[in-house]
Amino acid sequence: MHCEALELESRTLACRLYSWGIVFASARECLVHPIRSWKTMRFLFSSRDWVTFARNLAVFPKGLWIGGLARRWRANHIHAQWASTTATMAMVAGEMSRTPWSFTAHRGDIVQNNLLTVKVAKASFVRYISKNGILIAESLGVKDSGRKAVVIHMGVRLPDAISPALARERVPTALCAANLLPVKGHRYLLEALEILEARGGACRLILAGHGELEDELRGLVERLSLHDTVQFMGHVLHEDVLKLYREQSVDLAVLASVDLGNHEHEGIPVFLMEAMAHGIPVISTETGGIPELLREGAGIMVPPQDPEALAEAIERLIRDPALRAQVGIEGRRRIEEQFAVGRTVSELTALIEATGSDARAGVA
Repeated sequence: MHCEALELESRTLACRLYSWGIVFASARECLVHPIRSWKTMRFLFSSRDWVTFARNLAVFPKGLWIGGLARRWRANHIHAQWASTTATMAMVAGEMSRTPWSFTAHRGDIVQNNLLTVKVAKASFVRYISKNGILIAESLGVKDSGRKAVVIHMGVRLPDAISPALARERVPTALCAANLLPVKGHRYLLEALEILEARGGACRLILAGHGELEDELRGLVERLSLHDTVQFMGHVLHEDVLKLYREQSVDLAVLASVDLGNHEHEGIPVFLMEAMAHGIPVISTETGGIPELLREGAGIMVPPQDPEALAEAIERLIRDPALRAQVGIEGRRRIEEQFAVGRTVSELTALIEATGSDARAGVA
């Protein structure tokens, strides 16, 4: 469990997907409300394939249980993270308890297209974490997404501002905190580092994360003679990444993400957001939702799959203190204005409270 979630443990009801309590509660819901249960289950038959139907059917009992829970608690609103099976449970619970509900859609869960049109039609609102998410939903045939859609970005905590000045006694250090997966584009970052070294530029790179490409990337580091420059840290705790920022052990953050097609690309990476919140200048690519984060000078963007442009961007930040400071300041300002967790929580809470008020007034 995330360390911040532990703080809420005393106010959290956690339950597995299946338990005897859920089995009995869902059976009771079906017996007490048979017509409503059947009408709710009929939504599942709109699933786009048998695999999706099976997944939705698997979570249906827990949705019934949540509906009974919402009725007993007299809940004002039900909100689900992710547009896939968690939103299925929220929809079932909302239909059974007549409670307004909503869900947060990210990216991969939108691409799954799990009853997305039905859920958008039934939900009080849909919170997308990026404008790009709305475009993906519309490309999948979701109707009226604009009417109920609201963009509320993911939020990060704002620490005290940290100066982006480079420490003179060491080689500049770049951090890439991302799982070692094709979409993250690590190969192009390593190739950019080779170009930079050939030009006489010095930059140390820390790779934090693990994944299916680790052996391949380690081999590439050896072939490019970067073994003295690149450090593989493996899986790193979130708190340890933030510690690198607080201790000014990182001078810039880089993410060379690519677009693999079929909507397989970045949303808005939290890694970049947290670096920007600490005043650290960032470099990334013009893919997915990243331009929403780095537009207007909040970071440096380069074309994807372009090691030459990436090397040039890294070199510019290393050699130009004024640019480095400016990008760090603008990045911090962007987080303060649109991605601070206090702001995003307030916006989402206001929407939830509004739908709860409407329901009590007999509007929802």
